[in-house]
Amino acid sequence: MPALPLIIDTDTGSDDAVALLLAAASGLGDIRAVTTVAGNVPVAVAARNALISLETAGRTDIPVHLGCDGPMLREASGAPEVHGADGMGDTGLPDPSTAPRDGHAVEALLSYPRRHPGELTLVTLAPLTNIAAALLLDPELFTRYRHVYCMAGAADLVGNVSPTAEFNVWADPEAARIVTRAASADKVTWIGWDVSRKDAVMTPVDQQRLVELGTPMATFTHRINRTVADFARNVTGLAGYDLPDPIAMAVALDPALITEQEQAHVQISVADETRGQLIIDRRVSAPAPNLTLVRRVAEAGFKKLLFDTVAAPAS
Repeated sequence: MPALPLIIDTDTGSDDAVALLLAAASGLGDIRAVTTVAGNVPVAVAARNALISLETAGRTDIPVHLGCDGPMLREASGAPEVHGADGMGDTGLPDPSTAPRDGHAVEALLSYPRRHPGELTLVTLAPLTNIAAALLLDPELFTRYRHVYCMAGAADLVGNVSPTAEFNVWADPEAARIVTRAASADKVTWIGWDVSRKDAVMTPVDQQRLVELGTPMATFTHRINRTVADFARNVTGLAGYDLPDPIAMAVALDPALITEQEQAHVQISVADETRGQLIIDRRVSAPAPNLTLVRRVAEAGFKKLLFDTVAAPAS
């Protein structure tokens, strides 16, 4: 099966970095461009981390474009308590050997599918600011992509940045609202933090396996997630650190990993107390579904893809 042509939008923190490894080194993805946005870290840091991640996978040829430097209407909110000040576990990684390309991320998101209509899959791993900005310029944008997968939301309303909201949606809820209003369930799939919490937790046994593999990508994956492990232990209470962006990328690369999903009409709260919460209408009288929500993924299949990818030497 030919590799899936991808555009990836990211705010590259440590789990985004692992998702980039999956897309770049698993053999299942063909990354045409990476766009970056402010989220976990400032947009320039996100671009630096994306370039480091791609270089770790042996793919310095992939263009990276800088995008929006903050949410549409709100102050930027980083996540140093999760990913470290540098977004990569404060591991002191050296600068990449390549630099971002000219051209704004939003223009890249618009221009690539115009040149290759219906061919490209868009995977978003970040606050949806770049995507919303592109939609304001081209309301039909989603029809130009083969499919759109977003690591976004928490369909069970268990949050990681607030009691009910996931970070990517919470960071720019106005952008997420624009995305849901432009979406259709046959075209746009969201994989939320609820999936990661249930099916993508790297237990101590999994972490030890990364250490024992000892390859550059396995070592990289383990080191950059050390602050996420602290956050999981102290805040989310998981039995290890979880990998929301990698499991979203895995679904895009291999939708057969999905074991449970639903279609529903989803809106986004922009109210202060429930900022970023998904408002999911499952009534018979609800408007037509606008999103497919992945609810469970085969954990064993996801981890096999992850370990098989990082076990290989970078090309």
